[in-house]
Amino acid sequence: MIKSVGVIGAGTMGNGIAQVFAQNGFGVQLHDAAAVSIDKAFATIEKSLGKFVEKGKLTAADRDATLGRLSKAPRIEDLAEVDYVVEAIFEHADTKKQVLAKLDAITRPEVILGTNTSSISITLLAAATKRPDKVLGMHFMNPVPLMTLVELVRGQATSDAAMATATELCKSLGKTPVEAADYPGFISNRILMPMINEAIFSVMEGVGTPEAIDTVMKLGMNHPMGPLTLADFIGLDVCLAILNVLHDGFGDPKYRPCPLLKRMVAAGQLGRKTGQGFYKY
Repeated sequence: MIKSVGVIGAGTMGNGIAQVFAQNGFGVQLHDAAAVSIDKAFATIEKSLGKFVEKGKLTAADRDATLGRLSKAPRIEDLAEVDYVVEAIFEHADTKKQVLAKLDAITRPEVILGTNTSSISITLLAAATKRPDKVLGMHFMNPVPLMTLVELVRGQATSDAAMATATELCKSLGKTPVEAADYPGFISNRILMPMINEAIFSVMEGVGTPEAIDTVMKLGMNHPMGPLTLADFIGLDVCLAILNVLHDGFGDPKYRPCPLLKRMVAAGQLGRKTGQGFYKY
């Protein structure tokens, strides 16, 4: 029975994942290589829970109980006794493989190792461990406390039992799990990122301004936000990393990242997190 969860990576996705597990009764150990990131994550979680209390979606007692189920794990070895793991570090295959190999060495053999990767091959990551049957993709959506979808990705060796456990775990969090096969970008980003990329090409080629492109997609296609606003929210560096995975994985020029996107990332214009992307924040 899963009672405790380890989350690796205290960034936007990691702190959101930790919050959701803690809100739903799980003990959570949150680890990050940078101690300051863990402290920042705890402050973010406390602020997020406070907003739920203000809106009447959570009681003050439940907020306090949630915070009480969260623990800081300054060393990855602190996760040795958890019942389930979600890795949520940045999108870099070699670094993820190193983290998963370390987790494979310190956690119990029966523990499932989930990865929140949004595009990297689960089969590739699982090969870094001695338990590929217990490695799977658990792709949460941002912001995690609000978005109900979790994309569950089955690697080449992922067992039916591991997928069934992850499916039930998602449901216990109030999420809707959807299974995807292990191809670059899975379902979500294989469809979303080419659209964002095409929107960026449209800006570069002068087809329309960012405002015009977003307005067409919102009013004409009934999207809640335009692709360029969404790209800024995701992070342009993240978009570029995913497009590179798609381009490398399929070898198809239709996934080639737009030169404008590459230039903006090189300039440090990454969207909301830097205050400048296709819009100013």
